[in-house]
Amino acid sequence: MSWRWALARRVAALAAGTGGGGAAQAQRLLTTSSGAGAALLGRQQHLPLASQIRSKVVGCRGAAFVSSRWLHDAQYQVRQDRDSRSQEHRDPFELVADDLSLVADRLRSMVAAEVPKLASAAEYFFKVGAEGKKFRPTVLLLMASALRFPLSESAEGGVLSMLVDKLRTPHLNIAEITEMIHVASLLHDDVLDDADTRRGVSSLNLVMGNKLSVLAGDFLLSRACVALAALGNTEVVSLMATAVEHLVTGETMQISTSREQRRSMEYYLQKTYYKTASLISNSCKAVAVLAGHTADVSMLAYEYGRNLGLAFQLIDDVLDFTGTSASLGKGSLSDIRHGIITAPILYAMEEFPQLHEVVDSGFDDPANVEIALDYLQKSRGIERTKELAREHANRAIKAIEALPDSDDEDVLTSRRALIDITERVITRTK
Repeated sequence: MSWRWALARRVAALAAGTGGGGAAQAQRLLTTSSGAGAALLGRQQHLPLASQIRSKVVGCRGAAFVSSRWLHDAQYQVRQDRDSRSQEHRDPFELVADDLSLVADRLRSMVAAEVPKLASAAEYFFKVGAEGKKFRPTVLLLMASALRFPLSESAEGGVLSMLVDKLRTPHLNIAEITEMIHVASLLHDDVLDDADTRRGVSSLNLVMGNKLSVLAGDFLLSRACVALAALGNTEVVSLMATAVEHLVTGETMQISTSREQRRSMEYYLQKTYYKTASLISNSCKAVAVLAGHTADVSMLAYEYGRNLGLAFQLIDDVLDFTGTSASLGKGSLSDIRHGIITAPILYAMEEFPQLHEVVDSGFDDPANVEIALDYLQKSRGIERTKELAREHANRAIKAIEALPDSDDEDVLTSRRALIDITERVITRTK
């Protein structure tokens, strides 16, 4: 019986394959499997392959094959094997490593400028070794794969390759545009914050001065606008323009808060969405729009990006208190020393109202920083911030799980990778 099981499993796998090649191989396998089977199949060449298989299995139950139930079980096992492969944990960054390398190379060429100093400044964070984690491009490339439509089985190899390339290029462009906007915002933020480190190296404003750093950020935004216009999609242009507007709005909210706003969790979360989550959420939605998905699917992509971005920043705020300068690539306690109140302190203030007075007086005095840290240590501020991050991570995961069903292994693998990235965001230590 074992050879029959193996044969049926092989036939089922081939017959379920994409295109005509698998079906042809399945037919040849059936034809040569046994004399009785070959004779029967020879009398039924006019039937479709599925009918041939069904008739062969049922008609030969007393000879070479068993019942159709046997073939059904074999087909079920093939599907189980396929689903098992899609559930394998593969490193999300390795899945898109080739495209990430291509994006990095294209970014370096896109930020070239006629003026040497501007070119040097613009490419500062795109050099090998200073590119950062490539978190946003990775998410967007995986989202593009996770939303891929199934292609027609009748597409020949050359046509199929052309279709894939045509669908793939706009998503590479979105990854590049998003990264240029992100780096531009970092350059501007470092000037506003008077930062001296970024991504584990000296900040551009420290190396080349504030003026050139601001101009380099402006230059990157202009390059992003040119690339965005080339896509020729007004909805995508609107989404990305909104993200840039939100970056400016969020930064303004951070540097111009009233006493009540500094104490408000709602205000903090809104600012966090503008500064961190809007770019990734609108970029994810842009990927869905470019792929031609419905408004509902596009909104699921947006919700994934929104909640992933919020979870990311909440953990970043935790790490500002618990991480080290070396692991974070920036000064630990940098937020509170700049007078920026984040979720851990806001939660601590709920438990210890006396902390309000310390926050209101500011953190120019190092003694106030120590007092705030003492209250934070006694509170559940860190734990509650992690819990809130977990809530947003769960919402992001639910958005991926709500995407339309797919049997495509690459699609399922990419969706699993997006969930894996979400889990990594809330368990990271740097």
